[in-house]
Amino acid sequence: MAKATSDDLAAAPEPPAKMKRKAYERELAVLQGELVAMQEWVKSSGAKVCIVFEGRDTAGKGGTIKRITERVSPRVFHVVALPTPTEREKSQMYIQRYVPHLPAAGEVVIFDRSWYNRAGVERVMGFCTPEQTSKFLDAVPGVEKAMVDSGILLIKYWLEVGPDEQTRRIENRIHDPRKTWKLSAMDLKSYSRWYDYSRARDAMLLASDTAWAPWYIADTDDKKRGRLNIISHLLSQVPYTAAPEPATSLPKRQKPGGYREPVFPLHRIPTPF
Repeated sequence: MAKATSDDLAAAPEPPAKMKRKAYERELAVLQGELVAMQEWVKSSGAKVCIVFEGRDTAGKGGTIKRITERVSPRVFHVVALPTPTEREKSQMYIQRYVPHLPAAGEVVIFDRSWYNRAGVERVMGFCTPEQTSKFLDAVPGVEKAMVDSGILLIKYWLEVGPDEQTRRIENRIHDPRKTWKLSAMDLKSYSRWYDYSRARDAMLLASDTAWAPWYIADTDDKKRGRLNIISHLLSQVPYTAAPEPATSLPKRQKPGGYREPVFPLHRIPTPF
């Protein structure tokens, strides 16, 4: 996964055939085992890892985050997805509401969208002024330098999906009752502004791609392949070492000592399956 440049998104190579589920699940199991090893290193070393996920609507941020976190401890991995700011938060310094969520020692914090809302949805949908966006883009490299200087390992991903695939996924959300909750009125407005988002994305990447906090771009038209590529790249960015596996065996269970299961007058759920 390469560092972002201004030509990356326009010059993407022809994607390979979509990945089959069995191959995907086999590779995912290996990578999730490595994430557990990374987790144990983060705990023992006191590392502070901050991962930012940005990208177009339907690009697969939530699904990727789910695969990263589904086999690790929620005491170590924390997902932050902040709601719309309150009136009080709107009056604060812009980065202020994100700072309390930054990782402490032994933590991995994943931002499902982040302070970059100001350069993306807020800019495109008119929730902030052009001057506010410009000031944010001027300031964010310095803010992230302060994060990195404090010992945070900051890793930023932009997930990119093509217009045809985005259309297919949004239509799928409209017609699948399991996914309608993922679709908001804001998503529909955003869908109509593809090129406004392209311009906002380009300005954001060029202004905030730095040596201390580079952007990494992932193609996610193939969700399975995209997830594996991101997890593999994430593991390559964290200097963890796998601890030796302890020799573990089950102890013998105690004898019942006369214990018998009681018959409780409790309600049991039906068993139709």
